[in-house]
Amino acid sequence: MGKLYEMLQDDYRVKEGLKTCINCGTCTAICPAAEFYRYDPRKIVDTVQRGDEQEIENLLKSDTIWYCGECLSCLTRCPRRNGPGLVIMALRNLSAKLGYFVESEKGRQLYPLTKMMTDNILNYGYCIYPDTFKWEDHVESGPVWKWHTEHYADSYERQGANYKGNGPGALRKIPQESLDELKSIFDVTGATERMETVEKFSQKKAQEMGMSMDEYFRHTFEHCTEGHFNNE
Repeated sequence: MGKLYEMLQDDYRVKEGLKTCINCGTCTAICPAAEFYRYDPRKIVDTVQRGDEQEIENLLKSDTIWYCGECLSCLTRCPRRNGPGLVIMALRNLSAKLGYFVESEKGRQLYPLTKMMTDNILNYGYCIYPDTFKWEDHVESGPVWKWHTEHYADSYERQGANYKGNGPGALRKIPQESLDELKSIFDVTGATERMETVEKFSQKKAQEMGMSMDEYFRHTFEHCTEGHFNNE
């Protein structure tokens, strides 16, 4: 067994999610992602169980581990109580830690996702925040949502939200003291270090691709080649 396998074995998600896989394929049969993507959680578990260093490295650098929606339907149906979704979480974690995520198209999307969500949490206290949602980035949401983005204050007031207001209520302004506490939690739990790691490897990849970070962000957010889906 190699170093990568040992690093995976140290992850509690592998300890809890990989017991004795019998390759029955129930996880693949129930998996919503497998219905659409060229994706087979049974094969991923089988690869990890074999412990082959090169195969695991290939997984960490592949699009495959980023297709999972982490719904854990696999865990609820597995006759041996394995959790392929937990194993994939561990694979994603290791891929991010080692910088392997930038070697795949779907893995590179970790950068805009990390950037958007963590910035929202640390600056506003919310994973998703109206002021950072640009309709131009989500034109599929249609003209009604476009109107909504142009009339946030009126719309949220009619819905009873306390948009940017003090005190309780949905979308209330989060006090700076609470935001500072969130930052401390990020620092202590390793989230800040993870953000910096993702940023570092993404910057290096952007340079290799001849892009600025803004261009890289937009490219990873929008670009999708063929070959990911079952119907292609």
